[in-house]
Amino acid sequence: MSDYMLTVPEDIYARARRIAEETAQPVDQVMLEYLRTLSIPLPNLPPEEEAELEALKNLSDDALWTIAREQMADVLQARMQGLMDKNSAGTITPAEYAELEALVERGQRLMVRKSEAAALLTQRGYTVTPKDMTARE
Repeated sequence: MSDYMLTVPEDIYARARRIAEETAQPVDQVMLEYLRTLSIPLPNLPPEEEAELEALKNLSDDALWTIAREQMADVLQARMQGLMDKNSAGTITPAEYAELEALVERGQRLMVRKSEAAALLTQRGYTVTPKDMTARE
């Protein structure tokens, strides 16, 4: 391990200190864990998806919470489930299969956006739980 001194802005240190207190770990450990997350290679995404995720960094906390709580519309979830059932039964048509693929892709993109929003909120010092990732009634 190498020693390296880094001067950080007060707001970043305050967030790290708050997270350290909430998680009962040293501030150095919180900072190190954050740096480790930056080095995790991400899967290659289409350029438009990468741009969309990059743009999330500029959003307000409230906007990120809205994205983190976003859900696929009930009607789309029901349609996707019906198509999955038909696919499992082997009765799906080629057109329905294409529709299912599009719905699955839409759901995956939603989950990536939600995950990135949660990661950004965590970096900003919030604690994000699975319960926080569901729509509020």
